[in-house]
Amino acid sequence: MTADGEHPFSAAITPLVAAMGAEMVPPGEARGDDVVLSWEGEAVVAVRLPHLADSLDHLLADLERRHGRALAELGRKEKQTVVRILEERGAFSVRHGVETVASALGVSRFTVYNYLNRENAAKERE
Repeated sequence: MTADGEHPFSAAITPLVAAMGAEMVPPGEARGDDVVLSWEGEAVVAVRLPHLADSLDHLLADLERRHGRALAELGRKEKQTVVRILEERGAFSVRHGVETVASALGVSRFTVYNYLNRENAAKERE
């Protein structure tokens, strides 16, 4: 245990859980859809995953933090990179994902689709 009573495994996964927008709860409070993680046969922590729509909001907020400014303030190339990252993370499988991303980037849905098509065309050429 760490000085504050936290299990070292919990401390180790905290950055990952935060990056996913998830929440750590005691194993005894786990619900059916929580993921209980064990260390050496002992249930240490349960991870409560966010809803998909919340995940997209979390991804957008994380990308804003990484860029140090609102996504709408980014240049075209940076916005294209953001769209590529979001596509890799499944952001466009969420209902209204394109609209949500377009709003965050300050562009039209058409522009997001253009970025996606450009990226997919580049992959096909490789």
